[in-house]
Amino acid sequence: NSTFFSQKPKSELVRTSLRLLTSSAYRLQSECKKTLPVETCPTTDIQLVTQQVIQCAYDIAKAAKQLVTITTKENNN
Repeated sequence: NSTFFSQKPKSELVRTSLRLLTSSAYRLQSECKKTLPVETCPTTDIQLVTQQVIQCAYDIAKAAKQLVTITTKENNN
C-alpha cells in the first residue's frame, strides 16, 4: 500500500480519479459475477453484461491514466 493512497489526497482531481477507479472496480466485479454459472439466470443478457464489463474496464483505465498524469506532474514540480 502506497502512502499516496493511505492518506486523504489533497487534490480534488486525485480524489475524483480514485472514486472512479474504486467504483468502476466494484462494478466490474459485479458484472463479472453475472457470468458465473451460479449467478446466471435464464434472462441474463450476456451481450449487455459484456458491454458493461468493457465500459468498466475503460473507466478503470481512464482513472488509472488520470492518476499517472497527476502524479507525474506533481513529482516533476
